[in-house]
Amino acid sequence: MASKALILVLFPVAGKPILSHAIDSVVAVPTVKEILLIGFYEDGVFKDFITETHKQYPDISIKYLREYKAMGTAGGLYHFRDVILKGNPSKFFVIHADICCSFPLKEINDLYEEKSAKAVILGTKVSKDVAGNFGAIVSDGDQKVVHYVEKPESQISNLINAGVYLFDKSLFDVIADARDARESSLKAAFHYDDDSEEVLSLEKDILVRLPETGAFYVYETKDFWRQIKTAGSAVPANALYLQQAFQANPNAPGLVQPSATIVPPVYIDPTAHVDPTAKLGPNVSIGPGAKIGQGSRVKDSIILDDVEIKQNAIILHSIVSKGSKVGNWARVEGSPTAVDDHNSTVIKDGTKVHTVTILASNVVVDDEIHVQNSVVLPHKEIKSDVKNEVIM
Repeated sequence: MASKALILVLFPVAGKPILSHAIDSVVAVPTVKEILLIGFYEDGVFKDFITETHKQYPDISIKYLREYKAMGTAGGLYHFRDVILKGNPSKFFVIHADICCSFPLKEINDLYEEKSAKAVILGTKVSKDVAGNFGAIVSDGDQKVVHYVEKPESQISNLINAGVYLFDKSLFDVIADARDARESSLKAAFHYDDDSEEVLSLEKDILVRLPETGAFYVYETKDFWRQIKTAGSAVPANALYLQQAFQANPNAPGLVQPSATIVPPVYIDPTAHVDPTAKLGPNVSIGPGAKIGQGSRVKDSIILDDVEIKQNAIILHSIVSKGSKVGNWARVEGSPTAVDDHNSTVIKDGTKVHTVTILASNVVVDDEIHVQNSVVLPHKEIKSDVKNEVIM
């Protein structure tokens, strides 16, 4: 597996980093022997994550490959092609790290084998009003992709690129051809430098070429899917992963059984303390060392490490980050949105605002304060009501 790693993918959702959900699915594929993370961040960003993942899956090799500059997904894959092909794999998954889904890798592989494909892309259908924000896939009745356009200006298809692929080695030939074409166009435009052709987008430069092979297919998932491009989009992702986990195994570690004060699904870290009178759920994750006070209410929210929610406080559609404190009778809330709504903003009082309220690390919300549809940066103390604002 190769993924363009964003630091956001280490954000905990449903009790584990976003990236871990993808890795759990990858490891479940019997033929997978190695996981490669590709990105442009410092090596230390993923050091602890890789150590913990290797403890969980000791039989799987996992490495981080750092680009010397941001190269685009296809550019990064080509740059590290020798590492990817070292074990002579017949095929390999490429997964964008910033997505939330059930990762139907077995079904993708089955289609790949059935069709003798060179490439399979995961697709999902979205509403026409947001389809233009994604790559559009046009397929025939045999699931063959006949046309691909990244973020088309006009309505082409509401079957969109879901960010999971299975390729054979011929992908690198396609990338090499795209590099040559890029070099020629840059030279013709007098914009060429030695590294320009190395920066290549998988979507814009490569996928558009694959229909020509006649062996590019799409597997359409009917299950949940959404992109995670902002911190706020972690809240609906948290809900989707919790619902999936609860449906699969209500007794899974960390999931709390339904009761008068628990509306499932709810995840509580074993080191957190929740007062028995607090009401949680649905779609709530409580992180390590958090303290949830008497009579408080938490719904559709992520509470991170060492947060303190005091008595009778209310947290709705929000993220409360590490070390923050919410006072007695305070109210922190965003706006309810459907988990399949791909918009991260809403219009409130004529202003576009975040759907999710985010308190960054070590924020203090004083007693009886109301924070609504706002983002509060680290180490701030909120002493008066805040609505539709970004507090710098």
